[in-house]
Amino acid sequence: MRVLLDATDRAILNELQRDGRTTNAALAEKIHLSPSACLRRVRSLEDAGVIDGYTTVLNRTAIGRSTTVFVEVSLTGQQEELLSEFEAEVGNCPEVMSCHLMAGIADYVLYVVADDVEDYERIHRTHLSRLPGVAQIRSSFSLRAVCEKTIHELA
Repeated sequence: MRVLLDATDRAILNELQRDGRTTNAALAEKIHLSPSACLRRVRSLEDAGVIDGYTTVLNRTAIGRSTTVFVEVSLTGQQEELLSEFEAEVGNCPEVMSCHLMAGIADYVLYVVADDVEDYERIHRTHLSRLPGVAQIRSSFSLRAVCEKTIHELA
């Protein structure tokens, strides 16, 4: 369900995306609200499901996960049970950062992070190839990120 956002809601969301650790007092000052009104707005956005959670973005190179792989997965069939089994299992692979059901040639596209090519080979062999219903896996290695965003700028 889509939530209607006013200018103040959008300002709050934009600021929280830039710095999710900001204090309520600092946030209130930036968007020109009293701290109590700001807190009510933030809690309302959380309760409505607009704010889905708070997280920390890690520098993957600093933690040794500098290899990005986009993996196209085709399944042996399209039965609801098979799709459900695949979707239930793919989330158990810690290196799979996201999985998207697709329209087109591949059934799914996975965003996978690995230490290096050898580590991806391990992930492929021990996790991806063992997922339910996998018929084909096509892997594309990212040379470098040109653009990565964590902010959905709301105008």
